[in-house]
Amino acid sequence: MATAKTDTGLTMEDLAVLAGVSTITVSRALRNSPLVTEATREKVRRVAEEQGYRFNVSARNLRMGRSYSVAVVVEMTPAKGRPMSDPYPLELLGGITQELTTAGYSVVLTSKQLLDTAPVQGADGLILLGQGSHGEAVTALKKTGRPLVVWGAPEPGSDTVVVGSDNRKGGASAAQRFLEQGRTRLVFLGDVDHAEVQERCAGFIDALGGQGSVHIMRPKAFTFEAGFACISALLKKKNQPFDGVFAASDLLAMGAIRALAEKDLRVPEVVSVIGYDDTPGAASFIPPLTSVHQYLRDGGVLLAKKMLDLMNGQPAVSEMLPTTLMVRHT
Repeated sequence: MATAKTDTGLTMEDLAVLAGVSTITVSRALRNSPLVTEATREKVRRVAEEQGYRFNVSARNLRMGRSYSVAVVVEMTPAKGRPMSDPYPLELLGGITQELTTAGYSVVLTSKQLLDTAPVQGADGLILLGQGSHGEAVTALKKTGRPLVVWGAPEPGSDTVVVGSDNRKGGASAAQRFLEQGRTRLVFLGDVDHAEVQERCAGFIDALGGQGSVHIMRPKAFTFEAGFACISALLKKKNQPFDGVFAASDLLAMGAIRALAEKDLRVPEVVSVIGYDDTPGAASFIPPLTSVHQYLRDGGVLLAKKMLDLMNGQPAVSEMLPTTLMVRHT
């Protein structure tokens, strides 16, 4: 048990006697563990405050060999066209933080470039948001030997615990929408070196069932500028007519629409466009963007639950969340 004291020599055991609870209940209450009722937590805090007791978190962590912290590693590189304030990863992070702080853990937000820093080195586990091109981010983090949970798409034969959206279903729903509209000369816009994007593309092509042709373009960024540049370049090729664009992100789709508008190609009258993520800007874009919705906040909660299981020695398996095609005007 912890032996932290105040200047008056009060220990956690003494505090337990005064509060009429066990020492472990005092420890849990002072770190806001959900295993203790709110009424008991308030009672213990009140008695601790009256006695001038302060919980020695550092001593507790040293004694238990744990930091009670989890490092959330964001794979994406911040860029002007895709800042960290983008709904991805903030919605995922919101769900993660909600679940971990409720369980008494602190959350350290960092990037793959800062894995050697003390807060990350001392974390009890790692949550990776984004697998990276060819999965290089997953490979780097697995070398740390810490419990690891990843947001993305499961890799065949891998034992990594992955939480993600059903990207194949998301791609299939876009294909079905185009077929309903009679669109068969299609463009897929996204870097298929990323496992999630590859799954979206595969689901898209499979669902077409040979009823259309697909031209794959592979921008290396998920930005408005990249989408604009790709479609602008394609429009210069007279031998590449198309009537539908499925983009691996909303920003790519918005850039594609701008490129089409500059050539007086109306959306959706001439070319239909579907994005991915259903970001807040999709509904307010002009025209409002049809997009595949991901339940990112729910995904964050699930990532945290898997991490808590791993850190507590419990089994955890990969799990995929559903997607929903939000049909608007494009």
